[in-house]
Amino acid sequence: MKDLLSFIVTSLVTKPDAVVIDEQKVDGGITLNLTVDPSDMGLIIGKSGQTIRAIRRLLTVRAIAENVRINLQLTEPQGESKSESQESSEESAS
Repeated sequence: MKDLLSFIVTSLVTKPDAVVIDEQKVDGGITLNLTVDPSDMGLIIGKSGQTIRAIRRLLTVRAIAENVRINLQLTEPQGESKSESQESSEESAS
């Protein structure tokens, strides 16, 4: 699963070196946590979430073939975007 997701995502993003996939096996299922560069988040989500839904569908097809459950989580990247949101919330609180 991880290799399929890695292939799809690195083909879509502008910074493939920033792609991090964490795979956890839980109760007969697999949870994949995907982290990409903040500038690539829009590419992965797509217009109205179409791209991430398509990626999830592809993973589901493979999961059905392997008789497992799959869950894909797109995690917010740690870095500038999070610190900027914290600064803006601190300014509004003052």
